[in-house]
Amino acid sequence: MAILYKTVLPATILLLLLASCSQSQNKKVSSTPDLGKPFNAAQYLKYDQKKGDKKIDAFMKHLHQVANFNGAILVAKKGKIIYENAFGWANYPHMDSLTVNSKFQLASVTKTITSTAILQLMERGKLKLNQDVRDFFPNFPYPGITIRLLLTHRSGMMNYVYFVDDIYRAQHINQKKGITNQQTMDMIAQYKPNPFNKPDKRFLYNNSNFMVLGSIIEKVSGENYAQYVKDNIFTPAGMANTAAYSKAVYDKIPTNVLGHDRNSWKYSVAPNFLDGPLGAYGVYSTVGDMFLFDRALRAGRLLKPATQDSAYTDRNPMLRGHFNYGYGWRLFEAPGQKVVYHTGWWHGFRHIYLRDMKNDVTIVLLGNMVNGSLLHLDDLFKMTGMPVVRKSAYTGNGETEEDQ
Repeated sequence: MAILYKTVLPATILLLLLASCSQSQNKKVSSTPDLGKPFNAAQYLKYDQKKGDKKIDAFMKHLHQVANFNGAILVAKKGKIIYENAFGWANYPHMDSLTVNSKFQLASVTKTITSTAILQLMERGKLKLNQDVRDFFPNFPYPGITIRLLLTHRSGMMNYVYFVDDIYRAQHINQKKGITNQQTMDMIAQYKPNPFNKPDKRFLYNNSNFMVLGSIIEKVSGENYAQYVKDNIFTPAGMANTAAYSKAVYDKIPTNVLGHDRNSWKYSVAPNFLDGPLGAYGVYSTVGDMFLFDRALRAGRLLKPATQDSAYTDRNPMLRGHFNYGYGWRLFEAPGQKVVYHTGWWHGFRHIYLRDMKNDVTIVLLGNMVNGSLLHLDDLFKMTGMPVVRKSAYTGNGETEEDQ
């Protein structure tokens, strides 16, 4: 009995040690974010419409009536919603009204989510920003393009949207079924379309950059893009009304908000095969959930503060003395001021999402009617204490039109 005890005990200890090592290794490679302190999403969404900011309400009603703004808005200061409302139609043919819980295709505002996912994977040691795309896709036809160049729109790639559209039209391919990220990467490898210029030559805003980043997220995580961002961004941030929808998966995107183009209800834009690849666009969300995204980032729920700072750092030459681009974020800078933001324009949707880092002001405007209404926000910026974030309001020296 004693001999059996001596034999079994070391074996048991060995198994426990192996299990411990295995758990330790699994912990290191886990894709679960470091959630840190408890995050009460519901507290941020509390809003009493009767106490909404009267000046902002008057401004938005005027913007709706005169400039034809059709969409939803949320304005928050220091973590508290001071105004939230919706104006107009979600789907004009069916006469459905918009609400503050309507889910919009975020268009290029999706890029802020894609960059967050990439930086998460970097923090977890899954990739490095100086890695070449060929490390993940060996048949990628463009050498010298790194993840960092994709994040900053300095890859020099062609725009896959036009390239894929030309192929589909020339070969009479069914345009109702969406193309996947992998299929798009395979087409690029097969046809090798000419790039616009050499890598890192200059800033050139291009959806191809973030489609490739979306493909890298899938390759590195072993999950499809929609599942990764749900598990690692939307759920930790409490964004219960947000999801990435690909036409390669859904015959009909599960939202009732339809995009309208050319400032006319006659021109509704139905999702098609180009709504298949995810990364450059494809996330659907509400104004409230985009506010939660802001709060989760500020709370360090999704990324470390130093990583966020790197995303909000100038990565290109300054434009008009104030404007730049970081890692998936547009930037406005002035002495003592920084606003990180992104615009969106895709298939009849037009948005602007702004986060004033100094004054802690968040403005979310999501629209489904493409017109010039979002070019008339100067008074809204002034009401909230945010700098005027409009490139045409500044000269090349950064002076405002009012200073001239």
